[in-house]
Amino acid sequence: MQRLQSLVLRVWPCWPLAGAGCEAAASGAASGAASGAASEAASAPASEAASKAASAPASAAASEPPSKPPSQASGCHDCSMAPVKRAGLRWTIRLLPVLILSVYGVGTYAVVDHICLDYIARELGKHGLAAALMTLFFIFLVLSLSSYLRTFVAIQRDPGLVPLVANAAPQDEKTATSSSWTCRPQQHDIEACSRPPRDGDLDSPGLEAFYSKDVFVCESDGRPRWCSLCHQWKPDRAHHASELGRCVRKMDHLCPWVGGVVSETSFNFFFHFTFYTTCLCSISIAAGAYSLHRQMHSVSGIDAWAIVIIGIASLFGLFTLVMCLTATRFLFTNTTNIDVLRPKQVFSLAIRVPLDTVPSTSFATITYPLTQPTSFQPRLPPPALLSMVKYPPPERHLQAAGPPPPPPSSRDAQALRKFAIVRTEPRENPWSVGFWGNFKSVMGNNAFEWILPIRHSPCCNHDSMVSDYHFGPLLATLKKRCNVPDFNHDDVSAAATCTPPSEE
Repeated sequence: MQRLQSLVLRVWPCWPLAGAGCEAAASGAASGAASGAASEAASAPASEAASKAASAPASAAASEPPSKPPSQASGCHDCSMAPVKRAGLRWTIRLLPVLILSVYGVGTYAVVDHICLDYIARELGKHGLAAALMTLFFIFLVLSLSSYLRTFVAIQRDPGLVPLVANAAPQDEKTATSSSWTCRPQQHDIEACSRPPRDGDLDSPGLEAFYSKDVFVCESDGRPRWCSLCHQWKPDRAHHASELGRCVRKMDHLCPWVGGVVSETSFNFFFHFTFYTTCLCSISIAAGAYSLHRQMHSVSGIDAWAIVIIGIASLFGLFTLVMCLTATRFLFTNTTNIDVLRPKQVFSLAIRVPLDTVPSTSFATITYPLTQPTSFQPRLPPPALLSMVKYPPPERHLQAAGPPPPPPSSRDAQALRKFAIVRTEPRENPWSVGFWGNFKSVMGNNAFEWILPIRHSPCCNHDSMVSDYHFGPLLATLKKRCNVPDFNHDDVSAAATCTPPSEE
C-alpha cells in the first residue's frame, strides 16, 4: 500500500492554472502511510509492533535520498517535474500562435479563393452571393485578427504583473511550500500559505499603499494578504501565477493560444477575439456548407476544400463559442476563472472608520500605521461568554520588552487610520456593480471600445484613493449588517485645517 501511494504521488500532476501547491496531497499521503503503519503495528503482536515502531524511522530515513534538501522533502511532490512542465509550456506558448496564424491563412485561402471565387462566382455565376460572403468574411477576419494581435501584444508587454517592492525577491513554489507558515490544505492552492510574515516589521514596504485607501481586502488580523512566493503584500484581486512566478492583477486564466496569462490588461481584447472568431467561423461554415450542398447535387463532384473548411471552422468555432460565452458570463458578473475555482470563498474587508470606533461583536478593528502588536483589537464577545473565551497568549498582542512608545504628536494623530474588519458570506461578490456597470468596467464607456480593441479596461486604473477596484452595493450591505459606522472625510479635512495652539 505504501509503495502504491508513493507511486501515485510521483505520477499525479499538479493543476497548473490555479497555481496549486501539492503540499496538502503530500501531507495527506504521509498521514495515510503513518496511519497504515500504525494500524499494521496494532494488529501485530506487541513485540513485532515494537520492532516495527523502532525500525520505521530508521527505514524511512534510509529510504530518503541523502542528497535531497529538507525543503524538497517537505515541499510539493511534483516539484521535480516543474522545470520540465514549464519548459514544455513555454514551447507550447511559442508554437501555438504560429499555428493560429497558419489557420488564418489556410482558412482565408480556402473560403475566398476556392469556395467564393472559383465555385460560387465562376462556376455557379452567383456574383452577389460571393461578394456578400467575402465582405462579411473580410470584416470579421480583420476584427478577429486585430483582436488576436492586440491580445498577444498586451500579454507580452503588460501581463498585469504586480510591481515588486524593494528587497522583495520572488521565491519558487518548492521553497515556499517548505516554510513553516500555517496553510489551508483544503484549498489545494499554494496561495493558502498566505499568512503575513511575523518578522516584527511594523513598517513593512508596500503596506502604506493599502491603508492609504478607504477599503482593501485583508486577512482576519486586518493586514493585507501576503504572497509567500513574491515576499510582498498582495493587492486586491491579485493571484500568483506559477507559470510567471509573479502575482498578476485580476488574473483570469492561462491561455497558450494567445501567448500567456489573460488578466485585467487583456481580458477585453480576449473577449473581442473570441467573439469575432466565432462570427468568422460561422461565415466559413455557411460558405462551406452551401458549397458542399450544391456540389452533392451536381455532376462535377465534391471539392475537398469545402470539407476541410467545414471541419476546421467547426472545431475552432465551437471552441471560441464556449470561451466567448464563458467570458460573457464573467463580464456581466465581474468575476474570473479564479473565482469560479473558489465558489465558496469569503473575503475579509478592512473598512475605514472613525478613530473613536471601538470593536464590537460584529467586527474587529486595526489602527494604521502599526505601532505595536496591540494595534489589532479583536471583536468583543457578549458578556455572558466572557468567561468562556480563550484569548491568545499575551505576547501576541503585547509589545516586546522595552520602554513604551511615546504618545503620538498631533500631526501623527491626524495620520492615524482605523479600519473595521468584516467578512462576506460565501458566494458574495463585493465588486459586482450590476450587469451594466460590470460590463463597462471591463469593456469601456463608449461604443467604440465595445466594438474595437482600442485601449485597456477602465478597471486597470488603480489611482483611486477609495479602493483598488470599485466596490458594489454589497459594501453598504456589509456595513449595515455589522453596524460599522460611516467615515466622514469632511471631519478629517476640518481637523487638519485647524490651527494648533501656540506654545509659550
